[in-house]
Amino acid sequence: MTPLFLILVKPLFVLIHGACADPAPLVKVCSLQSSFEPGFVAAGDYIIGGIFPLHYNQEMPDLNSTYRPPAVKCNGFDPRAFRWAQTMRLAVEEINQSKKLLSNHTLGYKIFDSCAYPLTGQRAALAMMNGLAEAESPMCHGASPLLAIIGESGSAQSIVVSRILQPFRIPMISYFSSCACLSDRRKYPTFFRVIPNDDYQVKAIAQLLLRFHWTWVGLVRGDHEYGRFAVQGLLRELKGTGVCVAYQEMIPLLYNRQRALAIMQVMQDSGAKVVVVFSAEGEMTPFLKDYMMLNITGIQWVASEAWVTASVFAGREFYPYLGGTIGFGIRQGHIRGLRSYLETVDPQTYPSNTLVQELWGALYGCSPSHSFYSPLPPCSGQESLLAQHSGYMNTSSPRVAYNVYKAVYAIAHSLNNLLGCQEHSGPFYNKSCAQINDIQPWQLQHYLQEVAFNIGGEEVNFDLKGDSIPYYDIINWQRGPGGNIEFVNIGLFDGTKAAGMELVIEEKKIVWAGHQSEVLVSICSASCHPGSRKAVRRGEPVCCFDCVPCDTGKISNQTDAIDCTVCPEDFWSNTDRTLCIPKKVEFLTYDSLGIALTAIAVVGACITIAVLAVFLHNRNTAIVRLNNSELSFFILLSLTLCFLCALVFIGEPTPWSCMLRHTAFSITFSLCISCILGKTLVVLAVFTSTRPGNNLMKWLGPMQQRAIISTCTLVQVIICAAWLIDAPPFPSRNTLYEHSMIVLECSVGSSLAFWCVLGYIGLLACMCFILAFLARKLPGNFNEAKYITFSMLIFCAVWLAFIPAYISSPGKYADAVETFAILASSFGLLFCLFAPKCFIIVLQPEKNTKQHLMGKK
Repeated sequence: MTPLFLILVKPLFVLIHGACADPAPLVKVCSLQSSFEPGFVAAGDYIIGGIFPLHYNQEMPDLNSTYRPPAVKCNGFDPRAFRWAQTMRLAVEEINQSKKLLSNHTLGYKIFDSCAYPLTGQRAALAMMNGLAEAESPMCHGASPLLAIIGESGSAQSIVVSRILQPFRIPMISYFSSCACLSDRRKYPTFFRVIPNDDYQVKAIAQLLLRFHWTWVGLVRGDHEYGRFAVQGLLRELKGTGVCVAYQEMIPLLYNRQRALAIMQVMQDSGAKVVVVFSAEGEMTPFLKDYMMLNITGIQWVASEAWVTASVFAGREFYPYLGGTIGFGIRQGHIRGLRSYLETVDPQTYPSNTLVQELWGALYGCSPSHSFYSPLPPCSGQESLLAQHSGYMNTSSPRVAYNVYKAVYAIAHSLNNLLGCQEHSGPFYNKSCAQINDIQPWQLQHYLQEVAFNIGGEEVNFDLKGDSIPYYDIINWQRGPGGNIEFVNIGLFDGTKAAGMELVIEEKKIVWAGHQSEVLVSICSASCHPGSRKAVRRGEPVCCFDCVPCDTGKISNQTDAIDCTVCPEDFWSNTDRTLCIPKKVEFLTYDSLGIALTAIAVVGACITIAVLAVFLHNRNTAIVRLNNSELSFFILLSLTLCFLCALVFIGEPTPWSCMLRHTAFSITFSLCISCILGKTLVVLAVFTSTRPGNNLMKWLGPMQQRAIISTCTLVQVIICAAWLIDAPPFPSRNTLYEHSMIVLECSVGSSLAFWCVLGYIGLLACMCFILAFLARKLPGNFNEAKYITFSMLIFCAVWLAFIPAYISSPGKYADAVETFAILASSFGLLFCLFAPKCFIIVLQPEKNTKQHLMGKK
């Protein structure tokens, strides 16, 4: 156990020693081993205590354990906290003069300094319970004369003091401790407060960060329960909101400059330009002085209620570094007569009070008393309190002081209700009603839980956890006329309203860090525009990401999309990947390609009809008669149909066109090849009939020729009929060739039937080719078999090339390939079979004789 701890808790050991002493009457008496006198004392029928951080810094004694260490030395006098203490005194005096509250009874008080340090606050609580003045207290005898305590400012100090008071059931009302941990009634059953729970503050700060799109923020806290619980609560509120914490740093409770400089280095190196600070005024004062010394700017501070209205930072030297700070302050109120009361506090009125002497030293930089040890020069005695002493004289919008005021009145109203308790009334019959001379602190606690009164137009009460109504003013630090910082109210947070409606801000009134009118940007990564998605970087928070463009077929139509949305089946993404647009529908239409194929088909049909006309006109000539005019006419008619059936492949596929296009071309080509096959057989029979004993021609008369043609064509008709009955071709929407478009095509229905149709045509062509090839060397100037051979060779070559081209062609080009194969093979047959004949008929009619064609002179 350290000597420092022994000194701080010595009064507690004295109490325990007195309780455990031998009950027999002894000469021994209890006595304090050290003194800890209050700053202000007033006698009364009922005593309440007050603990205020009248100093914000501590100087620790040397703990080498070789001698008894002195007490902790308090440094850095805080005029603002001194104003709070004076507010408590004013409230007590008003109550003692009131005819409505505590008539015929008076309140007394003991006010102690905690130095903003938990152990010093503990020492103050123990000293407070020992009586009005330590030298005159009946030590180790009877219950404590203390009924309640107003305190403490910091949550860490309140935790310590509340735990000390708990065994004695002494209620405590805090005016500035907002840690959510203090709402735990199992741990702190006697704790009340007139400041909102931090759960509401962190909720308000989270909404503020989201309101201004600050997604990359730093957190700085003090080394105490207030800072720890506030940061935990804020992290809980920010979970799932898209706001990330760049860093978390802690200001040491006993200020360490080296550690503070390391925190500032982190702030400078980080990309987070918004820093949320949960800290007390005591830790922030030396921290901000070092911050200013390093000339760091460009930080948007978000202040907690513990320091957002601290007048110690209102000097003009702070504005370049802290101007634009925004935070949530305690609700302001009005305390009538506070300013005039503060003006009565001077060294002449309190010549022996060291706190008043320190106040004068802090305000004027001089020592009002020669007996008051101070390195400052002596005062002239003409000093007077002025408006520029805002740390002490700022009474225009009291906040923490107003809380102190409400806390004192809450005790007074509860005590008044307790004293007025009639027998057989009240919820605590025979327990809460008290004798005037025997009021216990626990009885007052019961009435505090149920107290409700109006002060300054505001309703004051406590819920079951001892908390008050959640309400904050939103404060913005702006430059005043004299260059100093003014705390301007720009909005409010009302925790009693519905979710999402609590925060009300007048954004046009805000001045941001650096005296800017535009909101500071604090993000880890720039927002991803529509058309892209966020890709989180490995090992980094979700706020740090890369923007990846959406894949084709996917879109994102909002900023910072987590993932891209797949377009519906019939839609595709636009170029920017922000909108699903209908897919382009593609088929072989009358565009440049379609028109070209149509023209070729029409020209081919016209040429064929022209050839037919030539043949009809010259049907009695030798070349037409010797080449079997009937079969020639059949071939020309079927070729005309072949050319025309190519037109069925152009245009939007329909159920009828799909069935027609495949069956029409297969039947017409079968008819054509069947006629050529018949002609080949006739040619072969004619030129072999000259051989002795060969009587083949009698089997290939006109009837037999028609029968061969009909039979061969009928086979194809039967195949097509079976195809149409079993699995006919049908229109289909093909999205496999290209995902960005819909290809309207005719599905063959049955692939087997399709290839059977083509195979049968190929079979007929092969038979023609073989027979014609056998007759290629027959005598004569005009060898028909030779032309048939060439025509079949071209026909087979075209359709053999068609198969791989058709399979590999995407979309409409498959139909174009098939159409081209039909046209190419038709032209091949037309020119190979009829071009030589037409040449002779039209250009060389002298050769159009039987003798010439038979090779005879």
